[in-house]
Amino acid sequence: MNKIGFFRSVSLKLVLVYILLLIIALLLIGVFFTNSLENQLIKNTRVSLESNIEWLNQSLVQEFEEERSPTDPTLEEDIADLLVNYSDGDNTKIQVIDNQRQLVGTSEPGGQDLVGARVIESNIIQAITNNGILPSSEQPNIVIDEETGDRTLRYYDEIMRTGSNGEEELLGIIYVRKSIEDVYSQLKSTNIIFLQATFIALIFAAVLGILIARAITKPIKEMQKQARVMATGDFSKRVNVYGEDEIGQLARTFNHMNDELRQAHMRTEGERRKLSSVLSHMSDGVIATDRNGAITLMNAPAESLIGRSAEEVRGQFLIEVLNLNEKIVDITEIQETGSIIIDMSDDDQYLLLRCNFSIVQDEYEQISGFITVISDVTEQEQIEQERREFVSNVSHELRTPLTTMRSYLEALTDGAWKDEGIAPHFLDVTQQETDRMIRLVNDLLQLSRMDSSNYTMEWQRIDFTEFFHHVIDRFDMNKREDIHFERYLPKDEAIVSVDQDKMMQVLDNIISNAIKYSPDGGTIRFRLRKDSQKLLISISDEGMGIAHEKLDKIFERFYRTDKARTRKLGGTGLGLAIAKDLVDAHHGVIWAESKEGRGTTVLFTIPLNRKRGELR
Repeated sequence: MNKIGFFRSVSLKLVLVYILLLIIALLLIGVFFTNSLENQLIKNTRVSLESNIEWLNQSLVQEFEEERSPTDPTLEEDIADLLVNYSDGDNTKIQVIDNQRQLVGTSEPGGQDLVGARVIESNIIQAITNNGILPSSEQPNIVIDEETGDRTLRYYDEIMRTGSNGEEELLGIIYVRKSIEDVYSQLKSTNIIFLQATFIALIFAAVLGILIARAITKPIKEMQKQARVMATGDFSKRVNVYGEDEIGQLARTFNHMNDELRQAHMRTEGERRKLSSVLSHMSDGVIATDRNGAITLMNAPAESLIGRSAEEVRGQFLIEVLNLNEKIVDITEIQETGSIIIDMSDDDQYLLLRCNFSIVQDEYEQISGFITVISDVTEQEQIEQERREFVSNVSHELRTPLTTMRSYLEALTDGAWKDEGIAPHFLDVTQQETDRMIRLVNDLLQLSRMDSSNYTMEWQRIDFTEFFHHVIDRFDMNKREDIHFERYLPKDEAIVSVDQDKMMQVLDNIISNAIKYSPDGGTIRFRLRKDSQKLLISISDEGMGIAHEKLDKIFERFYRTDKARTRKLGGTGLGLAIAKDLVDAHHGVIWAESKEGRGTTVLFTIPLNRKRGELR
């Protein structure tokens, strides 16, 4: 298990959560504090402005009501002097407009030229029209000054006097624009100080959070380290207990679990060793699966039988590994199947396996897994199959002549022996069938002797060329006249070690078959070729030929390509099987080449440099 870095650890997560909560708290405090401070500063500015304008309003009322002689200063001059006293420089701009919408005074130094001009601002026109009543949204409000771009507090105040009839009369409007950029500058400075303090607080909080997180996670890291040690099977160490809190109780529980696991591990290890010993010394293969049929265990004999390692099939389903899909749909059907023979053959090996199944139940009698015991029954099944085929073939071969003989003998018994025209024919057929059974029994005895363990060979060194001529001459004297022999044999000697009688039987069986299946006027060709290692002998006929898929079967016992014609010609179906066994005994190889309708060639080899000795 890889070591967990700080950036993936619980400590970092605790610190991040701690800092995140602190940041959220500081942000909430900062927003609340900034908004409150902003509102308070603007409120203070507004109150101060309203107080000053109230005093200015009283003074302006007096100026508007005062009667002036031609020698006295004009209203505009008195208002200008008055505004100089109430103006605080460029931050505050005051305009006084009379009830005729004429500007009668301004605090702006460059605005004196506008005195006497009519004001066209809609808010002032509306106030004068409504006898000084302004919309509540306009009293006061903050706007952006179009000339300076500063945030400006805009304020209107009515200059009112009480008439002789007791009604209030509008004398004019005071229009004030006060820049509050200094308020926001002060607010900005305060925010910078607050952010600096917040940054310092976060640094101290992070350091403190790391120390606290490490103190909390230290016991957890020790338990994690101990858990990795326990995973290797070492239960000797214990974790430290640092207190009586929840983590301390967890450490005590962890140590108790460690003790219990040590005892359980010792018991499990003992059982595992016993099971491993049993499985490793079994000759049969054992495969264990879970309740779903996934393979969890397999011993060495099972690996050898199925040709796959335990690691390769671990986790795969038993039904798929053993190719049981056609026989078993669901794994739960195994308990009803009991035993199955499966074919695990491939191109290189013929393999039959017997699988015996059993279920494993837990304490609640629920299926927790399955055990499969597999054994190699290839040889047993082959022997049993050969035995059944042999008994069937022998019974069939003997039944045909016996049935024929019985029929003819019953006819003779019923009086046919008195008929001089029929009786000799019946006796001749009976004699032929008797000879056929004798040949069959002799061939079976020959095969039986070759299969026995005490079968020996009588080796002799002979010139095979001369020997081959001798065998061909013997057949040439007794063959049908319409059959022709062609010999392609070398003139030099070909010395080999063979059992002369057995090799003569091989040639007799092959040549007899060639003569039987040759058509009228057919030619049989004999060839002998020698190289440094072996002799190659071939015998070809011009018969009906053999299909390609049947060539490998003609050397099996009782196999016939044309059963009806073979029996008619008196064949037993064992000639080529005997020839194959005898060629194998000479350490040679025999095979056939053929095309349907174009004849058959039987070829076999004999080693030239074989040592003298017995086969078995």
